Amino acid sequence: MVEIFCEAVPKAAENFLALCASGYYDNCLWHRNIKGFMIQTGDPSGSGKGGQSIWGKPFPDEVRTTLKFNNRGILAMANSGPDTNKSQFFITYAKQPHLDGKYTIFGKVSLRAFQFTREAARS
Repeated sequence: MVEIFCEAVPKAAENFLALCASGYYDNCLWHRNIKGFMIQTGDPSGSGKGGQSIWGKPFPDEVRTTLKFNNRGILAMANSGPDTNKSQFFITYAKQPHLDGKYTIFGKVSLRAFQFTREAARS
């Protein structure tokens, strides 16, 4: 349902998978939902201002020119500027080429999982 790009972006992949395995994302709300653009989560406080990486501090961007926001369901780190990745991430609703080169893309969501995510965001 979700493909993680472990070889292309090892830090982001390790962080995301470890947070998933630890239950960190359990009960996290989708705190940001912009129709036609993206949906965002990963902050246990639900405010959109929190979150932590597995290293206890932000980690560097892993922007790859081969990874593009060229489809819906692209999974990427949300941040507050360069090299400020923690636990928040977003999933695109459609192509977003203006984001290319600005955020670490670390995976993609299958159509089935994408449809489930959209339904969850509506509730």
